[in-house]
Amino acid sequence: MKKGFLIDMDGVIYSGDTMIEGADTFIAALQEQKIPFLFMTNNSQRSPLDTVNKVAKMGIRIKEENVYTSAMATAWFLSFMKPNGTVYVLGEGGLITSLHQQGYVMVNQNPDYVVVGEGRNFTLEMVNNAVDMILSGAKFIATNLDPSPKKEGWNNLGIKAVVAMIEEATGKKAFSVGKPSPVMMRAARKTLGLTAQETIIIGDTMDTDILGGVQLGYKTILTLSGVSKKTDLKHYAFQPNKIINSVKDLSLEELKEL
Repeated sequence: MKKGFLIDMDGVIYSGDTMIEGADTFIAALQEQKIPFLFMTNNSQRSPLDTVNKVAKMGIRIKEENVYTSAMATAWFLSFMKPNGTVYVLGEGGLITSLHQQGYVMVNQNPDYVVVGEGRNFTLEMVNNAVDMILSGAKFIATNLDPSPKKEGWNNLGIKAVVAMIEEATGKKAFSVGKPSPVMMRAARKTLGLTAQETIIIGDTMDTDILGGVQLGYKTILTLSGVSKKTDLKHYAFQPNKIINSVKDLSLEELKEL
């Protein structure tokens, strides 16, 4: 049966700026055997080209078409809901580019949507503007609900923290597009032209990658090279189909039998 892969990045392919051992070999094997794959990331700040350049420094050669971000999923979702609409953005880079590519116009008054993504340059004044817009009827969208790192030396708030602030101020819940939302998980799979039965997701986080895969009937592989640890699994009603220490342990022949 045909197989394809949705692959998380941080904690699976690399940790920070360091490649996880075996990642380059695994991706090269997928390319050699012409097995479809996407690097699937909740990071809405980075563009596909940014990702291509980041992993190239680690010796992994991919194309922009091998990357799918929550920014791309958010832009697609908005264009599906309301083609050629307007948006007020708390976010940067890849998110703004993706919205433009889907025909969305950035505005500072009366937007159809307020969208929150990763960013370090938006201000409390911009947050106040977003609150007013949502109270005036704009729909509230989050590219993802990733939490903050909660460790010394962190360099960015998780989107969940910013969204929580706006939710409290407005009394409105954000609709999250990124993993584990079926919106992103299904859109990424369709980008590869796969059925649910043909899709394998590799991730390091039970609450996003594995949960999203289980909910949509994908085969799931948890790698212990990132967030979730083996001792965490007892806390979950769902389980991955396979557990590995890192992608170095993956055999494509074995995966075809999943």
